Amino acid sequence: MSLLLHHPFIFTNTSSLHTYKTPSLTLSHTSKPSTAKWAAKCTAAAVSSPDISKEDGVLVGEDKGRADVVDYDWTEEWYPLYLAKNLPDDAPLGLTVFDKQVVLYRDGNGELQCYEDRCPHRLAKLSEGQIVDGRLECLYHGWQFEGEGKCVKIPQLPADAKIPRSACTKTYEVKDSQGVIWIWMSHKTPPNPSKIPWFENFARPGFVDISTIHELPYDHSILLENLMDPAHVPISHDRTDWSAKREDAQALAFKVTERTDRGFAGWWGREAEKSTPNFLRFEAPCNLQNNREIVDKDGVTNYFSGLFLCRPTGQGKSMLIVRFGSTKRSPLAKLFPEWYFHQNAGKVFEQDMGFLSSQNEILMKEKVPTKQLYINLRSSDTWVAEYRKWMDKVGHGMPYHFGHSTISMPVEPAVVEHAPAGFVASIAASSPAKGGIDTKYAPNPANRYFRHVVHCKECRSVVKAFETWKNGLSAVAAISVTFAILLNGRQWKALFLLATALCTGGAYMCSTVVAMNTTNFIRTHRRL
Repeated sequence: MSLLLHHPFIFTNTSSLHTYKTPSLTLSHTSKPSTAKWAAKCTAAAVSSPDISKEDGVLVGEDKGRADVVDYDWTEEWYPLYLAKNLPDDAPLGLTVFDKQVVLYRDGNGELQCYEDRCPHRLAKLSEGQIVDGRLECLYHGWQFEGEGKCVKIPQLPADAKIPRSACTKTYEVKDSQGVIWIWMSHKTPPNPSKIPWFENFARPGFVDISTIHELPYDHSILLENLMDPAHVPISHDRTDWSAKREDAQALAFKVTERTDRGFAGWWGREAEKSTPNFLRFEAPCNLQNNREIVDKDGVTNYFSGLFLCRPTGQGKSMLIVRFGSTKRSPLAKLFPEWYFHQNAGKVFEQDMGFLSSQNEILMKEKVPTKQLYINLRSSDTWVAEYRKWMDKVGHGMPYHFGHSTISMPVEPAVVEHAPAGFVASIAASSPAKGGIDTKYAPNPANRYFRHVVHCKECRSVVKAFETWKNGLSAVAAISVTFAILLNGRQWKALFLLATALCTGGAYMCSTVVAMNTTNFIRTHRRL
């Protein structure tokens, strides 16, 4: 069920599908397959594949000529910074966009403020500071900042001295739109409000969404590839819930209807069903949505949407805001608390973590464009090929990129994390607050607590509440069993033993909920 929410590529089958309405679409260029032939040699024999220039070839065709290059500056974009509901009320928050470190907070008037994450005095991180009377204070020497980065207090100055103008900090423009905080990264070009994405479905009457946020150990481009790849869901997430089954893996059909300098869009569906009811759109710099409309038996159109907002957070790292919603929810989904869907989303992303981080490692090691490494099938990888070809257009205006035919390597090597597996991983995941084995009081980057819960107010409160209940019930169970031992009356013994059993069971349930929110998902490979 929650794979339906967390992977919108899988929707409940219905007999009546509504035609998705989109504006008139134009193609900026036409893709034509090349006449090259592809051959692969195996150890036992050499086998030549069919000519991929044919329309019925199994591989995605190559474009003729040189890829279009367009004007692009990665800083002149709005990046999804954080979910507004999860921004701390009483502390600054340190975040990154590519290699730029920023600090975000709400001032005394409730206004969003965003600065470069370093104090102009001695370069200490302002995100390590605190909020004092609505101002951001550096904890190193107590300098305080407000509004447009103006320094308003330096405790070490004489009473009659003026604060130097150079004490101000660099600011960034931020906006709250549809519950997401966006940041404009350019200091050369004024913010362009028209570039802030607007998602129509999320503004519809009755539309309800579940939003989560996750830190992930691989490049944002690999994350986007994974999210626009419906073919992996039945295999990677087999039996995670009732939605994904490996026997449902099959050929898919894709229809690209729009290519622009800022992305692409089109339809997709299962080839066997001879329809493409799902509409996917990728838009610069890192926004992906997958939508569908379904008409019910009463003729009412219901809207379903999966929105993925991916922010690059450094070499080999990314942060993902996931928003799934609809104008009609399943009655069964209403029975589950929201934190359940949050932890299940974490489980889904952890299932992909191992092979996506290893993919990141190979791209960094090989240092060649993806067309020399990938085998893109028409029936599964069309969106992946489109995305990497879009990178060819704009990669020159990014800090680094891995394009289909071009590449610009990062200056710094990527931070690569492999998802742990087995007994040792389960032990390391059992103590998230202490970071796991051989570390003390340090974040465990492989743990769900540090990937999601630290960024989610609701899940933090759930973990805290269930920890409190677990400790309380355990204490009551200990007291009950003590009375059961000390008392002589048979009825009293039975009563206190029953209370002990109930409290022990309740403590176990609370412990299970805490574990769901704070431990790793350990993959168990199915043997068919």
